[in-house]
Amino acid sequence: MTRTWIAGTLVVLACLAGSPALAVDAVERDANVLNVHYGAIKWQKLTPELGDRSSEIAILHVDPVTRATQLMMRVPKDSHVPMHWHTANETHTVVQGTFIVDCDGKRESLEQGSFNYMPAQMHHQAWTRPDEGTLLFITVDGAWDIHWVGDPKDVLGGRWR
Repeated sequence: MTRTWIAGTLVVLACLAGSPALAVDAVERDANVLNVHYGAIKWQKLTPELGDRSSEIAILHVDPVTRATQLMMRVPKDSHVPMHWHTANETHTVVQGTFIVDCDGKRESLEQGSFNYMPAQMHHQAWTRPDEGTLLFITVDGAWDIHWVGDPKDVLGGRWR
């Protein structure tokens, strides 16, 4: 990644969750298939006031019945995603970079291609390395939400070791 991205508030994400069409410019769709081309994804800043330091997200799909959500997130280098939890089960698949995840006090460094699963309401936080950002594919079993335990503005890196 050539730009920096950082985790921030998910207010924008909450707005986007109800309107997945905002997340992509060009999709191929029939009654059963949704194809989203990476170049067509419209990224939205999570915390616009952070400028280039803001993480970006793109909602790819929201199930109209269950509200289960699939999204992509770009997290900038040297970032901290403060302690938080979600109402639904959540997964992360690392598409690019390294994502250091702390789930209930157990820290794991996940490299490209790695996957993790967290049950609903599990407290977790994460970091990116000082020299690389991370691209994540995230799924949530229900509607996407976030409940901050830590300060959502505590996004600077440096404590991942």
